[in-house]
Amino acid sequence: MSPTQTAQLMDGTSLAKRMVEETAAEAAEISRRTGNSPCLATVLVGEDPASVTYVRMKRARCAKAGIQSRHIALPAATTTAELIDTLDGLSNDPEVHGILLQHPCGPHIDERAAFEAIAPEKDVDGVTMHSFAAMSFALPGFVSCTPGGIMRLLEEHDVGLAGKHAVVVGRSAILGKPVGMPRLAQDATVTYCHSLTADLSAIVREADIVVAAVGRPRLIRGEDIKPGAVVIDAGYNSGNVGDVDAALTRARLITPVPGGVGPMTIAVLLAQTVEAAANQLGIQEL
Repeated sequence: MSPTQTAQLMDGTSLAKRMVEETAAEAAEISRRTGNSPCLATVLVGEDPASVTYVRMKRARCAKAGIQSRHIALPAATTTAELIDTLDGLSNDPEVHGILLQHPCGPHIDERAAFEAIAPEKDVDGVTMHSFAAMSFALPGFVSCTPGGIMRLLEEHDVGLAGKHAVVVGRSAILGKPVGMPRLAQDATVTYCHSLTADLSAIVREADIVVAAVGRPRLIRGEDIKPGAVVIDAGYNSGNVGDVDAALTRARLITPVPGGVGPMTIAVLLAQTVEAAANQLGIQEL
């Protein structure tokens, strides 16, 4: 790209809107056939303002897509054992088709133990070890929602991965680690980095595709983006700032912050909730 060119924005808002419309039609069809509406249960421990806002937003999107939502608000002092009991109950409730545990839950909660209490067939947020393994081995199951949204964005823009070098900056269990596995299955060469990687800039400069998922503002400099690369900025920091700084004149495609990865995450959550409902209600094809 020349210095005067500007990267094409990968508009997650428009694609997510289209996905939610398709999901709403499928939810209506499930209701018509079975008399049951898909239902997502959201579980929140404590009253962290950001988490409360996220849950409220997800429930509002459920309503627009024709998905029922059941919210379970637990006190901040809830123990891991009590949280697991709640998740077990929802896993065994036939009227609940998907479960979302809003995280973080607090430092006193063993989040991994809590996630594993979610039945795999209801893990529509893709947070269990079962879901991670299924995604890694290309087996049936639910993907982690943000990596799933990124996959859809790449498909929408016909980004071929075979033979490409994909650099993932971040190693969280629900974003960094799972986002790389499908890339590997699609014949990309995947390098995992993080905030402590030595000479991160040198590695990023070799990347055909960069996925930034650390949550540190402007960690990756625009000047380190390979000309013509595809940049997925999954970081969201205070002030609507992503993890990548000033890459518009270097990248070929880039996700805006906000309006890129974020809307896709919720769209995938809703789509997987409807898919889970169809599976549990015995609907073979929508």
